[in-house]
Amino acid sequence: MAKDWTGNSKAVYSTLAASNHSADDRADKDYYCTPPKAVEELLKREEFNHYILEPAVGGGHIADVLKQNGHIVQSIDITDRGYADTKVQDFLTMTKDQLNFSPDIITNPPYSMATEFAEHALDISMDSVKVAMFLKIQFLESKKRYELFKKYPPKTVYVFVNRVNCGKNGIFGKESSAVCYAWFVWEKGFNGFPTIKWIG
Repeated sequence: MAKDWTGNSKAVYSTLAASNHSADDRADKDYYCTPPKAVEELLKREEFNHYILEPAVGGGHIADVLKQNGHIVQSIDITDRGYADTKVQDFLTMTKDQLNFSPDIITNPPYSMATEFAEHALDISMDSVKVAMFLKIQFLESKKRYELFKKYPPKTVYVFVNRVNCGKNGIFGKESSAVCYAWFVWEKGFNGFPTIKWIG
């Protein structure tokens, strides 16, 4: 049988969008913005607090959809990318006292810091708060993240059936993505096994 693909190990890692094997330059501070449609799909499936913290707001692609759906959004980012009302702050230094109204947290964190973002979000949140993060499906892998999942198991993982294109440095291209994304949703205090659902 003839092969329909040739390549080497680097090609495999690049296809899976492994950041340390990519032939392309990474986005500035890992800035890959979320398509609004992906946020709309999450809101169809999950109910959230009226107050939301977006701790990696970037250009506001998540925050705008949340506002359009009646949420009040507290927007912070380590870099000011010009989005209105952005407070420049490193989320990983944020304390419980700096949270307004015990908000739910919805974000697409820089992937290189995603584990730290998820753990810190849950550490500083009160019980029953929801944390939703838009992440590569590979987030399920690795010993480091397994330790996170033992401490804070996700309640639901929503896997996109079709590939989703994120915007590198805030710019959406027309090329097809090789990356599979999912919404990982935690509920502080949940202690069980995650439910896997699909977004078709």
